[in-house]
Amino acid sequence: MMKVIKRFYLALVLAFLYVPIVVLIVQSFNAGKSRAKWEGFSLRWYEELFRDPDIIKSLLITLSIALLAALFATIIGTLAAIGIHAMRKRPQSIMLTLNNIPMTMPDIVTGISLMLLFIFTQVERGFVTMLLAHITFDIPYVILSVMPKLQQMNKHTYEAALDLGATPGYALFHVILPEIVPGVVTGAMLAFTLSLDDFTISYFTTSPLVQNLSTLIYSQARKGIKPTMNALSALMFIALLILLLLVNKRTRDEE
Repeated sequence: MMKVIKRFYLALVLAFLYVPIVVLIVQSFNAGKSRAKWEGFSLRWYEELFRDPDIIKSLLITLSIALLAALFATIIGTLAAIGIHAMRKRPQSIMLTLNNIPMTMPDIVTGISLMLLFIFTQVERGFVTMLLAHITFDIPYVILSVMPKLQQMNKHTYEAALDLGATPGYALFHVILPEIVPGVVTGAMLAFTLSLDDFTISYFTTSPLVQNLSTLIYSQARKGIKPTMNALSALMFIALLILLLLVNKRTRDEE
């Protein structure tokens, strides 16, 4: 009996989470504008979606920010993880705790803090500030992805390479990095995924002239939900679902 109740509860939770998304995806193929009446299957809203210059511009900004943020965050986060791993136990514990704080902190706190920083330093908000913000909140996730691979690696391998005459740079690129590549790739994919759908931090660190997809959807939703927003949301959901499945698969393979 308890097993049936547990399964029913799980099914209820999953239905509550995913039924609205299914309805949204189905509505994106509705030929009419009415959300209460099905007027036939059509790709009309997807066609209009890719004809909208504002959406195309926001899509390019979103992909540019996500790719650049993932690239820089992966480089910085990987080097930071290697540095943290080389520390003694107590400083390492302190640094890992500091690294975990931004991940547990509400996004609105991070967004407002960065906005105030840019205002204080008199930096005009736009593409660059949003990119810096995305790099900032992506780095801790990259560190968290790379650290387990470093901990699995034989700690004497690097020292052995130096004893055999390798320079620190050569040992880094030919000894350490090949061992931690799976963690680095997972961190990069996670950073890209997080940056792709971020709204709160993007909203506070950009200007109305530079909008990614999430901020564009928010600004247009205040005027009323257009059918093209259903199509856009459906595509974003599918893209993020694929990315998350790839990240989870890599994590399972590594384990």
